[in-house]
Amino acid sequence: MIDIKKQIEQLKKEKNAIILAHYYVNDDIQELADYVGDSYYLSKLATEVPQDTIIFCGVSFMGESAKILSPEKTVLMPDMQADCPMAHMADEDKIKEIRDNYKEDVAVVCYVNSTAELKALSDVCVTSSNAVHIVRALPQQHIFFIPDENLGRYVASQVPEKDFILNDGFCHVHTSITRENLEKAMEAKPNAKVLVHPECTSDILELADYIGSTSGIIDFATTSDAQEFVICTEMGVLYELKQKNPGKRFYNVGYRQYCPNMKKISLEKVLQVLKTGDNTVEINEELRQQANEPLKQMLLLAK
Repeated sequence: MIDIKKQIEQLKKEKNAIILAHYYVNDDIQELADYVGDSYYLSKLATEVPQDTIIFCGVSFMGESAKILSPEKTVLMPDMQADCPMAHMADEDKIKEIRDNYKEDVAVVCYVNSTAELKALSDVCVTSSNAVHIVRALPQQHIFFIPDENLGRYVASQVPEKDFILNDGFCHVHTSITRENLEKAMEAKPNAKVLVHPECTSDILELADYIGSTSGIIDFATTSDAQEFVICTEMGVLYELKQKNPGKRFYNVGYRQYCPNMKKISLEKVLQVLKTGDNTVEINEELRQQANEPLKQMLLLAK
Protein backbone atom coordinates (compact mmCIF):
# COMPACT_ATOMS: atom_id res chain seq x y z
CA MET A 1 0.00 0.00 0.00
CA ILE A 2 2.85 2.38 0.85
CA ASP A 3 4.45 1.53 -2.49
CA ILE A 4 1.24 2.41 -4.34
CA LYS A 5 1.02 5.75 -2.54
CA LYS A 6 4.64 6.55 -3.41
CA GLN A 7 4.01 5.69 -7.05
CA ILE A 8 0.93 7.88 -7.13
CA GLU A 9 2.78 10.83 -5.60
CA GLN A 10 5.63 10.45 -8.09
CA LEU A 11 3.30 10.20 -11.09
CA LYS A 12 1.32 13.23 -9.93
CA LYS A 13 4.49 15.31 -10.17
CA GLU A 14 5.46 13.85 -13.54
CA LYS A 15 1.99 14.32 -15.05
CA ASN A 16 1.23 17.70 -13.42
CA ALA A 17 -1.86 16.10 -11.89
CA ILE A 18 -3.99 16.75 -8.82
CA ILE A 19 -6.31 14.37 -6.95
CA LEU A 20 -9.77 15.58 -5.91
CA ALA A 21 -11.91 13.30 -3.74
CA HIS A 22 -15.51 13.43 -2.62
CA TYR A 23 -16.38 12.97 1.05
CA TYR A 24 -18.07 9.64 0.29
CA VAL A 25 -15.09 7.72 -1.15
CA ASN A 26 -13.02 5.35 0.98
CA ASP A 27 -10.82 6.70 3.76
CA ASP A 28 -7.53 5.81 2.07
CA ILE A 29 -8.52 7.87 -0.99
CA GLN A 30 -9.49 10.86 1.14
CA GLU A 31 -6.20 10.58 3.01
CA LEU A 32 -4.23 10.63 -0.25
CA ALA A 33 -6.24 13.35 -2.01
CA ASP A 34 -4.98 16.89 -2.42
CA TYR A 35 -8.47 18.21 -1.75
CA VAL A 36 -11.61 16.61 -0.28
CA GLY A 37 -15.04 18.18 -0.58
CA ASP A 38 -18.54 18.00 -2.00
CA SER A 39 -19.18 17.77 -5.73
CA TYR A 40 -19.56 21.40 -6.74
CA TYR A 41 -16.74 22.67 -4.52
CA LEU A 42 -14.38 20.20 -6.18
CA SER A 43 -15.55 21.01 -9.70
CA LYS A 44 -15.09 24.74 -9.09
CA LEU A 45 -11.72 24.06 -7.49
CA ALA A 46 -10.66 22.25 -10.65
CA THR A 47 -10.97 25.58 -12.50
CA GLU A 48 -8.63 27.29 -10.05
CA VAL A 49 -5.75 24.86 -9.52
CA PRO A 50 -2.70 25.15 -11.80
CA GLN A 51 -2.47 21.44 -12.65
CA ASP A 52 -3.40 20.32 -16.17
CA THR A 53 -4.79 16.93 -15.16
CA ILE A 54 -7.58 16.30 -12.65
CA ILE A 55 -8.01 12.85 -11.10
CA PHE A 56 -11.60 13.04 -9.89
CA CYS A 57 -12.34 10.43 -7.23
CA GLY A 58 -16.11 10.37 -7.32
CA VAL A 59 -18.99 9.39 -9.58
CA SER A 60 -19.48 10.25 -13.25
CA PHE A 61 -21.54 13.46 -12.98
CA MET A 62 -18.76 14.98 -10.87
CA GLY A 63 -16.16 14.38 -13.56
CA GLU A 64 -18.60 15.80 -16.11
CA SER A 65 -19.09 18.94 -14.05
CA ALA A 66 -15.34 19.45 -13.78
CA LYS A 67 -15.00 19.09 -17.55
CA ILE A 68 -17.92 21.45 -18.20
CA LEU A 69 -16.24 24.12 -16.09
CA SER A 70 -12.66 23.36 -17.22
CA PRO A 71 -12.79 22.20 -20.85
CA GLU A 72 -9.09 22.85 -21.38
CA LYS A 73 -8.07 20.41 -18.64
CA THR A 74 -7.80 16.62 -18.75
CA VAL A 75 -10.25 15.00 -16.32
CA LEU A 76 -9.67 11.33 -15.48
CA MET A 77 -12.06 9.05 -13.58
CA PRO A 78 -10.50 6.13 -11.67
CA ASP A 79 -13.61 4.03 -12.45
CA MET A 80 -15.86 4.90 -15.38
CA GLN A 81 -18.56 2.59 -13.99
CA ALA A 82 -18.90 4.62 -10.80
CA ASP A 83 -22.21 6.34 -11.49
CA CYS A 84 -25.00 8.01 -9.53
CA PRO A 85 -28.45 6.58 -10.38
CA MET A 86 -30.21 9.73 -9.18
CA ALA A 87 -28.21 11.86 -11.65
CA HIS A 88 -30.27 10.30 -14.47
CA MET A 89 -33.69 10.43 -12.77
CA ALA A 90 -35.45 13.07 -14.85
CA ASP A 91 -37.10 12.85 -18.23
CA GLU A 92 -36.66 15.19 -21.20
CA ASP A 93 -40.28 14.74 -22.28
CA LYS A 94 -41.51 15.62 -18.80
CA ILE A 95 -39.40 18.79 -18.78
CA LYS A 96 -40.84 19.77 -22.17
CA GLU A 97 -44.38 19.07 -20.95
CA ILE A 98 -43.87 21.28 -17.89
CA ARG A 99 -42.46 24.09 -20.03
CA ASP A 100 -45.39 23.82 -22.45
CA ASN A 101 -47.90 23.96 -19.60
CA TYR A 102 -46.41 26.87 -17.65
CA LYS A 103 -44.73 28.84 -20.47
CA GLU A 104 -42.50 31.62 -19.14
CA ASP A 105 -43.65 31.26 -15.53
CA VAL A 106 -41.67 28.11 -14.74
CA ALA A 107 -38.00 27.63 -13.93
CA VAL A 108 -36.41 24.22 -14.31
CA VAL A 109 -34.08 24.04 -11.33
CA CYS A 110 -31.48 21.30 -11.54
CA TYR A 111 -29.50 19.90 -8.63
CA VAL A 112 -25.82 19.68 -9.58
CA ASN A 113 -26.04 15.94 -8.84
CA SER A 114 -27.21 15.39 -12.41
CA THR A 115 -25.98 14.48 -15.88
CA ALA A 116 -24.75 17.06 -18.37
CA GLU A 117 -27.84 16.32 -20.47
CA LEU A 118 -30.19 17.29 -17.63
CA LYS A 119 -28.20 20.41 -16.82
CA ALA A 120 -28.44 21.45 -20.48
CA LEU A 121 -32.26 21.28 -20.28
CA SER A 122 -32.42 23.46 -17.16
CA ASP A 123 -32.56 27.17 -16.34
CA VAL A 124 -30.32 27.12 -13.30
CA CYS A 125 -28.33 24.64 -11.23
CA VAL A 126 -28.24 24.53 -7.44
CA THR A 127 -26.33 22.78 -4.69
CA SER A 128 -27.86 21.50 -1.48
CA SER A 129 -26.33 24.49 0.33
CA ASN A 130 -27.48 27.29 -2.03
CA ALA A 131 -30.77 25.90 -3.41
CA VAL A 132 -33.04 27.83 -1.03
CA HIS A 133 -31.29 31.14 -1.70
CA ILE A 134 -31.32 30.69 -5.48
CA VAL A 135 -34.93 29.51 -5.77
CA ARG A 136 -36.05 32.44 -3.67
CA ALA A 137 -34.23 34.80 -6.05
CA LEU A 138 -35.84 33.42 -9.23
CA PRO A 139 -38.55 35.58 -10.86
CA GLN A 140 -40.70 32.59 -11.86
CA GLN A 141 -43.57 31.52 -9.61
CA HIS A 142 -43.44 27.83 -10.58
CA ILE A 143 -40.39 25.69 -9.89
CA PHE A 144 -39.82 22.30 -11.49
CA PHE A 145 -37.09 20.80 -9.30
CA ILE A 146 -35.03 17.95 -10.77
CA PRO A 147 -33.86 15.27 -10.23
CA ASP A 148 -34.18 14.76 -6.44
CA GLU A 149 -37.70 14.85 -5.02
CA ASN A 150 -36.58 14.98 -1.40
CA LEU A 151 -34.26 17.94 -1.78
CA GLY A 152 -36.98 19.63 -3.83
CA ARG A 153 -39.52 19.06 -1.07
CA TYR A 154 -37.14 20.50 1.52
CA VAL A 155 -36.51 23.60 -0.59
CA ALA A 156 -40.27 23.97 -1.09
CA SER A 157 -40.77 23.96 2.68
CA GLN A 158 -38.29 26.83 2.99
CA VAL A 159 -39.74 28.86 0.10
CA PRO A 160 -43.51 28.54 0.62
CA GLU A 161 -44.25 31.54 -1.58
CA LYS A 162 -43.31 29.50 -4.69
CA ASP A 163 -45.29 26.69 -6.31
CA PHE A 164 -43.20 23.53 -6.68
CA ILE A 165 -43.54 20.66 -9.11
CA LEU A 166 -41.54 17.74 -7.76
CA ASN A 167 -39.77 15.10 -9.81
CA ASP A 168 -39.79 11.38 -9.06
CA GLY A 169 -36.09 10.98 -8.29
CA PHE A 170 -34.15 10.00 -5.18
CA CYS A 171 -30.78 9.07 -3.68
CA HIS A 172 -30.95 5.42 -2.66
CA VAL A 173 -28.44 5.97 0.16
CA HIS A 174 -30.39 8.75 1.85
CA THR A 175 -33.80 7.17 1.32
CA SER A 176 -32.53 3.96 2.94
CA ILE A 177 -32.32 5.83 6.26
CA THR A 178 -35.59 4.98 7.97
CA ARG A 179 -37.41 6.79 10.76
CA GLU A 180 -37.57 3.55 12.77
CA ASN A 181 -33.80 3.14 12.67
CA LEU A 182 -33.19 6.81 13.42
CA GLU A 183 -35.50 6.70 16.44
CA LYS A 184 -33.61 3.65 17.72
CA ALA A 185 -30.32 5.50 17.32
CA MET A 186 -31.74 8.53 19.13
CA GLU A 187 -32.98 6.32 21.96
CA ALA A 188 -29.56 4.67 22.25
CA LYS A 189 -27.74 8.03 22.18
CA PRO A 190 -30.14 10.54 23.79
CA ASN A 191 -27.52 13.28 24.06
CA ALA A 192 -26.51 13.12 20.41
CA LYS A 193 -27.44 15.85 17.91
CA VAL A 194 -29.08 14.53 14.73
CA LEU A 195 -27.47 15.91 11.55
CA VAL A 196 -29.40 15.26 8.34
CA HIS A 197 -28.76 15.75 4.63
CA PRO A 198 -31.81 17.19 2.80
CA GLU A 199 -31.76 14.27 0.33
CA CYS A 200 -33.33 12.28 3.19
CA THR A 201 -37.10 11.83 3.34
CA SER A 202 -39.24 14.39 5.15
CA ASP A 203 -39.95 12.11 8.13
CA ILE A 204 -36.19 12.04 8.81
CA LEU A 205 -35.87 15.81 8.42
CA GLU A 206 -38.58 16.24 11.07
CA LEU A 207 -36.25 14.71 13.67
CA ALA A 208 -33.16 16.73 12.75
CA ASP A 209 -31.27 19.18 14.92
CA TYR A 210 -29.55 20.37 11.76
CA ILE A 211 -30.35 19.98 8.05
CA GLY A 212 -27.67 20.77 5.51
CA SER A 213 -25.17 19.73 2.87
CA THR A 214 -22.32 17.35 3.57
CA SER A 215 -19.94 20.24 4.16
CA GLY A 216 -22.60 21.94 6.27
CA ILE A 217 -22.89 18.83 8.46
CA ILE A 218 -19.11 18.82 8.95
CA ASP A 219 -19.08 22.52 9.84
CA PHE A 220 -21.99 22.16 12.27
CA ALA A 221 -20.38 19.23 14.10
CA THR A 222 -17.04 21.05 14.25
CA THR A 223 -18.42 24.27 15.74
CA SER A 224 -21.03 22.65 18.00
CA ASP A 225 -20.50 22.28 21.74
CA ALA A 226 -22.16 18.86 21.56
CA GLN A 227 -19.91 15.82 21.80
CA GLU A 228 -22.09 13.17 20.15
CA PHE A 229 -23.81 13.15 16.76
CA VAL A 230 -26.05 10.83 14.77
CA ILE A 231 -25.14 11.26 11.11
CA CYS A 232 -27.82 10.88 8.45
CA THR A 233 -25.82 10.82 5.24
CA GLU A 234 -23.27 8.57 3.52
CA MET A 235 -20.80 7.31 6.09
CA GLY A 236 -17.69 8.23 4.12
CA VAL A 237 -18.12 11.65 5.75
CA LEU A 238 -16.97 10.11 9.04
CA TYR A 239 -13.34 10.34 7.91
CA GLU A 240 -13.43 14.14 7.71
CA LEU A 241 -15.62 14.45 10.81
CA LYS A 242 -13.14 12.45 12.87
CA GLN A 243 -10.14 14.27 11.40
CA LYS A 244 -11.58 17.62 12.46
CA ASN A 245 -13.16 16.41 15.71
CA PRO A 246 -10.98 13.67 17.27
CA GLY A 247 -12.61 14.07 20.68
CA LYS A 248 -16.20 13.77 19.46
CA ARG A 249 -18.28 10.67 18.73
CA PHE A 250 -20.26 9.97 15.56
CA TYR A 251 -22.88 7.27 14.99
CA ASN A 252 -24.64 5.92 11.94
CA VAL A 253 -28.32 5.00 11.63
CA GLY A 254 -28.49 1.89 9.48
CA TYR A 255 -26.46 -0.68 7.60
CA ARG A 256 -27.09 0.79 4.12
CA GLN A 257 -25.51 4.20 4.66
CA TYR A 258 -22.92 3.70 1.95
CA CYS A 259 -22.76 4.37 -1.77
CA PRO A 260 -21.40 1.31 -3.60
CA ASN A 261 -20.47 3.46 -6.60
CA MET A 262 -18.33 5.80 -4.51
CA LYS A 263 -16.63 2.77 -2.96
CA LYS A 264 -15.54 1.54 -6.41
CA ILE A 265 -12.69 4.06 -6.30
CA SER A 266 -9.45 2.46 -5.12
CA LEU A 267 -5.78 3.40 -4.89
CA GLU A 268 -5.01 0.80 -7.55
CA LYS A 269 -7.45 2.48 -9.96
CA VAL A 270 -6.03 5.93 -9.22
CA LEU A 271 -2.56 4.59 -9.99
CA GLN A 272 -3.78 2.97 -13.21
CA VAL A 273 -5.27 6.13 -14.71
CA LEU A 274 -2.20 8.11 -13.75
CA LYS A 275 -0.03 5.57 -15.57
CA THR A 276 -2.17 5.22 -18.68
CA GLY A 277 -4.26 8.37 -19.03
CA ASP A 278 -7.30 6.13 -19.52
CA ASN A 279 -10.87 7.04 -18.55
CA THR A 280 -10.78 10.57 -19.92
CA VAL A 281 -14.01 12.53 -19.54
CA GLU A 282 -15.18 13.79 -22.93
CA ILE A 283 -18.19 16.04 -23.54
CA ASN A 284 -19.50 17.26 -26.86
CA GLU A 285 -18.73 21.00 -27.04
CA GLU A 286 -22.31 22.01 -27.87
CA LEU A 287 -23.60 20.01 -24.89
CA ARG A 288 -20.85 21.39 -22.68
CA GLN A 289 -21.80 24.97 -23.49
CA GLN A 290 -25.50 24.27 -22.92
CA ALA A 291 -24.80 22.57 -19.57
CA ASN A 292 -22.50 25.41 -18.52
CA GLU A 293 -25.21 28.07 -18.86
CA PRO A 294 -27.27 26.99 -15.79
CA LEU A 295 -24.03 26.64 -13.81
CA LYS A 296 -23.09 30.22 -14.70
CA GLN A 297 -26.61 31.31 -13.76
CA MET A 298 -26.16 29.61 -10.39
CA LEU A 299 -22.98 31.57 -9.70
CA LEU A 300 -24.75 34.79 -10.65
CA LEU A 301 -27.77 34.19 -8.40
CA ALA A 302 -25.70 32.79 -5.52
CA LYS A 303 -23.99 36.15 -4.94
